[in-house]
Amino acid sequence: MVTANAAALLLQHYVDNFRRLPWRAAPGEPAPEPYRVWLSEVMLQQTTVAAAQPRFERFVARWPTVEALAAAPDEEVLSEWAGLGYYARARNLIACSREIARQGAYPRTAAELRHLPGIGAYTSAAIAAIAFGEKAAAVDTNVRRVICRLHGLHDPATEQVESQVRGMIPSDRPGDFTQAMMDLGATICRPKRPLCHACPLREHCRAFASGNCEAFPSAKQRRDRPHRCGIAYWIESDGRVWLVRRPAKGMLGGMAALPGSEWTEESPHGANALGTVRHVFTHFSLDLQVVPSSDPTGDGWWHPVESLNEAGLPTLYRKACEVALGREVRRAA
Repeated sequence: MVTANAAALLLQHYVDNFRRLPWRAAPGEPAPEPYRVWLSEVMLQQTTVAAAQPRFERFVARWPTVEALAAAPDEEVLSEWAGLGYYARARNLIACSREIARQGAYPRTAAELRHLPGIGAYTSAAIAAIAFGEKAAAVDTNVRRVICRLHGLHDPATEQVESQVRGMIPSDRPGDFTQAMMDLGATICRPKRPLCHACPLREHCRAFASGNCEAFPSAKQRRDRPHRCGIAYWIESDGRVWLVRRPAKGMLGGMAALPGSEWTEESPHGANALGTVRHVFTHFSLDLQVVPSSDPTGDGWWHPVESLNEAGLPTLYRKACEVALGREVRRAA
């Protein structure tokens, strides 16, 4: 059985090795602002720390409070999010900021936080633990892997993992413990080639004792990813290109884009295509042909070609513009 000593070892390791990140407070310091915790947790969903950190700093420089973010136009927030991917997060970010501003403060418990747009079980527990000191079990993929290895579990139910985590959380330091678990899973207890020699919990770890840490948890079978095709129209006139905004709901909702066809399983036959962009989403892959055209379609606007890096284009359409122009379109700094 994992004892309180294991939690103490983990916390001491965190004190000695914690990552200095702009949304964190150092061990033993007062808790960080809930706005910074919430924003970072939303950004870190499906995004690495290295990619999220500079974008986080830009966000809080531009909108330093949740009230400032709530007052921002949708288009500005979506444009600032461009390049981070998983754009439903940006739409939920907008809706959530406005609901918090309406309420006048952040809810302080995981149960209450779950009622906000875009906040699920993990994010609500992480905010409650780190910002408000609740003994909430924040279980993401990394934390689940740590618990599975620690207890020698192959495929436990979520409730079992959460129960194990709650049993380890010290009452006086839930925030530090939660971040210590995150760091352990991200930097040491990795999916492949875990750094067991550097792990403070190795003497308590059943997977380590088995001699085959990578066997825990059991690998899940990957499903085949369907493939779709579509066309993006490159409409240029007098040094400007025609852009539109995608529908608010659905893939890349609300983002700036090139006009184009629906994405289907049928391969399109675009005449005089300038090239094709291959892009992989979570649930499907896409081949997008870039086809020149002369007539603006849909509600949109003319954007100067020379400043396309400021248009807030998501990665897919930035790549499509690069195909059309034959040069790289960098995301705005």
